[in-house]
Amino acid sequence: MDVSSGTVRPLVSYGDAVLHQASAPVESFDAELQALVDDMFATMYEADGVGLAANQIGVGLRVFVYDCPDGSGENQAGHVVNPVLTVSRTLAPPVTEPEGCLSVPGQHAEVTRAAVATVTGVDVSGRPVAVSGTGLLARCLQHEVDHLRGTVYVDLLPTAERAAILAAAGLPGA
Repeated sequence: MDVSSGTVRPLVSYGDAVLHQASAPVESFDAELQALVDDMFATMYEADGVGLAANQIGVGLRVFVYDCPDGSGENQAGHVVNPVLTVSRTLAPPVTEPEGCLSVPGQHAEVTRAAVATVTGVDVSGRPVAVSGTGLLARCLQHEVDHLRGTVYVDLLPTAERAAILAAAGLPGA
């Protein structure tokens, strides 16, 4: 994916207010939105991430980017604006695996997620998009939509485990 036009932006860490509130729907599909998506890709790649929500760079809009393999190992990359998540718990049982986050650097914890996830929304031009995935892609889709809802993966953990992870990352607890 060409991100030559994107600018790497600073990542926001756990504890910053923008990560803990629901992001606003995108209403303007313009050059500014395209620049945001380009910057998000550049930032995600610079940080060696597989997904990034706009609020992770301090922008409270419902947009995320991703570039990661699905359950078959095939890499998928793209972006979704105003995503709506659907998970299936009937196609496969939930999966518990290690999960991390660029906003909680260097830390991981076991998190249970649906094994199959689909996100629908639009692209930067307002055209409909749908992304379905298994494996890491399913986890990524759920993780990024959670961000846009104001939830960071550590918020899903028991209080003591969350506090230990945040302390290990040198971040304030919630």
